[in-house]
Amino acid sequence: MNMTETVAVPTVDIVALLRENERRKEAMKVDYDPERGIGCFGARRAVEHPFGTYLVPRAMTGDAEYSRTMAFDAFERLRIRYDFEYWAWRVVKIRDKLTGDTVPLRLNAGQRKMLAVMESERLARRPVRVILLKARQWGGSTLVTLYFAWIQLVVRRRWNILLAAHVLNTAALLRSNYADLLRNYPEELWLEDVKPRLKGVPGTSATRRVPGREATLAIGSAHAPASLRGLDASMAHLSEVAFWIDSPKLSAADTVRAMGAGIPLAPDTVVVMESTANGTGNFFHQEWLRAKDGKSDKTPVFVAWHEIDMNAMPVRDPLKLWNTLDTYEQGLWRRGLTLEQIAWYKLKRREVGKHELMMAEYPTDDLEAFTNSDCAVFASEHVAALRDGCEEPAEVGELCGAAAVGPSSLVGLHFVADSTGGLKIWRRPRDGALPGSYVVAVDVGGRSAAADWSVIAVLDRHDPLHPEIVAQWRGHIDHDHLAWKAAGIAAFYAKALLVVESNTLETESAGASTFILEQLARHYPRLYARTERDKRSPHPARRYGFHTNRATKATIMAGLIQAVRDHSYTERDTEACAEMSTYIQLPSGAYRARASSHDDVLMTRAILLYVAHSTPAPAASEFAPAAEKPAAGGDGKKDDSGW
Repeated sequence: MNMTETVAVPTVDIVALLRENERRKEAMKVDYDPERGIGCFGARRAVEHPFGTYLVPRAMTGDAEYSRTMAFDAFERLRIRYDFEYWAWRVVKIRDKLTGDTVPLRLNAGQRKMLAVMESERLARRPVRVILLKARQWGGSTLVTLYFAWIQLVVRRRWNILLAAHVLNTAALLRSNYADLLRNYPEELWLEDVKPRLKGVPGTSATRRVPGREATLAIGSAHAPASLRGLDASMAHLSEVAFWIDSPKLSAADTVRAMGAGIPLAPDTVVVMESTANGTGNFFHQEWLRAKDGKSDKTPVFVAWHEIDMNAMPVRDPLKLWNTLDTYEQGLWRRGLTLEQIAWYKLKRREVGKHELMMAEYPTDDLEAFTNSDCAVFASEHVAALRDGCEEPAEVGELCGAAAVGPSSLVGLHFVADSTGGLKIWRRPRDGALPGSYVVAVDVGGRSAAADWSVIAVLDRHDPLHPEIVAQWRGHIDHDHLAWKAAGIAAFYAKALLVVESNTLETESAGASTFILEQLARHYPRLYARTERDKRSPHPARRYGFHTNRATKATIMAGLIQAVRDHSYTERDTEACAEMSTYIQLPSGAYRARASSHDDVLMTRAILLYVAHSTPAPAASEFAPAAEKPAAGGDGKKDDSGW
């Protein structure tokens, strides 16, 4: 069933429905008045003056300049140093989107949510680092620009700002808004001897000075990051990062690092990376996932469409609306939204046209925001569920034998802990595990750092209905060393069935596959082999390795898609999930990773699950004390490796 199709809605008690709807609307109401300090962020204290009663930040009343008898202008100038929301209300004038009137800025719910995160960090004297995922039309970028302006103009002197966006015009627009703010700055709140304005800096068109504050504001774009290297900045607003150039020659990750490199880890420094979503797998999406997992320096902030005050509309006939809800809209009610919000969403979705676009422009949660286009192979919600099983490895290092290559590499195998090693172990081999109860798959990459990765992954199929990734090696290495390293890992994991994806080996110099895999088979008998028809012989030929072609890739990908959808295997490595997020299907039906992305880890999962399900797991009866029978795909040769 399509999640947006109209279905029969169960009969509802309309009186109970309306009662619940009113309860929800009441719960959402907030008494907010930035002038009086009502509903504003932080610990507040009520103070009475001849000119009124206000809730002001507690820190303000502890300032040596504060007095209950101070004049109103002095009270205001002191208050704006502590109270961003009051400063914004007094200084900033905006055009109301609903009435068209020019009014003082009252932060909306989304802006207050974002401010609370930034001010919590700043008041704790920690560097402010935030990644903001935006829905449309709630003023997220405006809030960030104003927050930077407040710190630069009121809180700190010599506090320089960097504004950067995916294109220079967007950064220039942010600077223009800043210039408008200065032109309209209330004279009674400006304490400098020179008028508030932006002034040009000789020799550059990208930087402006703020006279009196001994500060600068510089703009730049992701297209020309070199011009922003080495800037003396204390705050950086990086806008629409999901749309920044991400190519082998100019990556978004390098651009962000270049722009933030000079910002110290000090109180009152701020870096905000914000964007609307632009698909999955790009730098912004990966940084969002890192932040959600607590692995980033940044705090994630997401503002959903229903957290935006104006996204609601009157409902004249609640029962008629209820009876037209599709499955998705019914889910919105179950999430706790009001009928007025759902009515707005229903009408807006008709305007947008396509539900996938609606989820990207006006997401209900962050998973929707990153929803891929129709060419995505794996649904974002399925990958997100798979990521729940990911965790840091218990051990990191390398598996070592008596030699680095050759039969001796399988002798005396032992694990050496090393934080820079390529082998991640989540679970060591189970005691008493039968040979072949683990499967090891190898995706062969290149030797250089710029080439595809080589990946060795280990699957525990002890529970055939829910196998588990237990170890993985990833790196760049010569192919003969890779083959022996894989055999060592397979031997370590109870003489696992070893499956080498042989395409690269078979397309290299003549004989490479034969030389490496057949030599390996003489010393590691549990090597996967396939049969191929040969026109010159009536008997099928046996060849070592798994060959990926159009037919076999379609087969193994179908299995992986099903496993991810049904969550029928346990993934441990977030890199696998990241690759699934960037994996697409072309109109021709072919599969590949998006530009600048990889699929090396993903391919090992596809091969592992296919082989695990198509090759019988070992039974204890297969193993007699006198001799070991060859594994499926093995050649039956004697094991003389010493392990």
